[in-house]
Amino acid sequence: MSVVLTAARLADEVGFENVTLAAVASRLGVRIPSLYNHVKGLPGLRRELALYGIRELNKRLQGAAIGKESDKAIESMLYAYRSFVRERPGLYQATLHAPDPQDREVQEASQAIIETVLTVLEPFHFKYEDALHVVRGFRSVAHGFVSLEAAGGFGLSLDTDESYRRLISVFLRGLHCSSL
Repeated sequence: MSVVLTAARLADEVGFENVTLAAVASRLGVRIPSLYNHVKGLPGLRRELALYGIRELNKRLQGAAIGKESDKAIESMLYAYRSFVRERPGLYQATLHAPDPQDREVQEASQAIIETVLTVLEPFHFKYEDALHVVRGFRSVAHGFVSLEAAGGFGLSLDTDESYRRLISVFLRGLHCSSL
């Protein structure tokens, strides 16, 4: 696990795409071949980073929702999502690609995030398919905003915290519309 944790810290510092086996080995003070005892090359390391990132994000979302219901739980989860991306930008990048359909462990970890959001949506009594559309909307709201924010895409001199608060408010109002 220290290989993955080291790679995750490195990803946060230099960006996910810039993580190499050589850089991880250097940080650990080992030779590159030693890493092959822990990961299956760079693709294996990236897979482990994705798995670790997905699980960490889900822990944050679950923690944010505990003790809250409905709108407050969703709002807290959206703020937790934003905080995770701000604190772990490289690790977050590792989570963005749809999981390999053949990789059961990553599929299950990804499904766990969906289940977390679905659980919070239960009080809305959406049909399952409608709830899945809301899960996509949840991810799109959070990812879209934080990605633009991280890339410096908000050049206006408006408070981004206020913009995010308003975006969440609009999203929540939309959930209460009966047209879903």
